Amino acid sequence: MYLIDTHTHVYDHQFSLDRSEAMQRALDAGVRMMFLPNVDASTIAPMLELHEQCPDCTQVMMGLQPEEVKEDYKQVLDLMEKELERGIYVGVGEVGLDFYWDATFEKEQLDAFETQLDWAKQLGLPLSIHCRNAFDKMVKILEHKQDGNLRGIMHCFTGTEEEAKVYLELGFHLGLGGVTTYKNCGVKDYLPNLPLDRIVLETDAPYLAPVLCRGKRNEPAFLVHTAQKIADILQIPVEELAAATTTNAQSLFGI
Repeated sequence: MYLIDTHTHVYDHQFSLDRSEAMQRALDAGVRMMFLPNVDASTIAPMLELHEQCPDCTQVMMGLQPEEVKEDYKQVLDLMEKELERGIYVGVGEVGLDFYWDATFEKEQLDAFETQLDWAKQLGLPLSIHCRNAFDKMVKILEHKQDGNLRGIMHCFTGTEEEAKVYLELGFHLGLGGVTTYKNCGVKDYLPNLPLDRIVLETDAPYLAPVLCRGKRNEPAFLVHTAQKIADILQIPVEELAAATTTNAQSLFGI
């Protein structure tokens, strides 16, 4: 199989003791490409270091994750905008809105998100979008900004079928990860109704390990468990799912 993990933070400090081994386990499992979304200013260096060490199986994205939007967000965005000028990034991410724990910086999050959507349009790059407890505000912004030039992935999608349809109509792909394997995840109920050519796979490692690995640190190699679960639900061979989602990711990111 040839699988693509469209969202993994394998450069995270949680892999500091076995990062090379984790990367090899991923390759051995058939995960041949890993997309690395940025989080904040402090993660740029470790992300790029991993990419330099593993250029054949990693791609990098640049963005400010919504939970990291603070008082200094404009200075951080200035830094990231300069980074994007280097031309090495294949996407703008991880960006979005998150009001799950705290809405203190709601205004700043909204401004940062719109700014980064504009970057994606200007540079012709796809987005990796994080949305939690913000669906209505997210859709309002995307509808306003969508002029045919926005595309990307709704990262870690776990919403309703109606929400899925809204994102699909807006031109986005759905990123399905370990949460899809959880008993209480409603996506499984309507998964057969989703167009296969608009689904991509992800881990969000080191977070959200699939059911068979719950309690463990998630890693890209575990993507095979998510792929198998989704294939079972769709009643297709896992190799067929792998081929379809890989083609989707390659087409979206132009690789």
